Amino acid sequence: MSSIINSVINSTWPMIIVSIVVVATLRISYLIKNNLHFTFYKELFMLITIIYILELFQIVTSGDVVSWSTNNFIPFKEIFRYKIGSRLFIKNVLGNILLFVPYGFFVGFYLKEDSPKLTIFLTLIVSITIEVVQMSIGRVFDVDDILLNTLGGFLGVGLYSFINKVSNKIPNIFKSEIFLNIISIIFLLCLLTLI
Repeated sequence: MSSIINSVINSTWPMIIVSIVVVATLRISYLIKNNLHFTFYKELFMLITIIYILELFQIVTSGDVVSWSTNNFIPFKEIFRYKIGSRLFIKNVLGNILLFVPYGFFVGFYLKEDSPKLTIFLTLIVSITIEVVQMSIGRVFDVDDILLNTLGGFLGVGLYSFINKVSNKIPNIFKSEIFLNIISIIFLLCLLTLI
């Protein structure tokens, strides 16, 4: 899994850098021009969402086109083909689930939605769109990917719901803008160190 992540980062870092500069300059200019308050952790979260979308696009539109593979319209056919714990199971089953956990989380966060119904619906729309586009660019349509992506979206909104409920029980000092900005800076520094 880490080799896949490294491969995606290695092939997309120029797009990420340019996108960050474009988005950050436009957003900061907008905030200054309209005399709006800059909140670092909120802006960082918005930037992470944009980077996620760009990386999702990269992952689903490039890579491993397999000439022997065919479209799969039979649910669970491909999922049960992989031995649990094998490299292909981790890449194709767990990878498809994990790929959409952030999406479910973002849906919950931006729409303030704890209920999984809307997230499942939106994940289905996005996942079906991805599979149709993949089929039209020489990759394959796989209904199992839709099921796994939807499970990932469901887990993501569940994670958002859990964090939301826990955050209601923590002291207000830990929800203050200063504390959240410090945590965001530490997170960013750790992320930059890892990359």
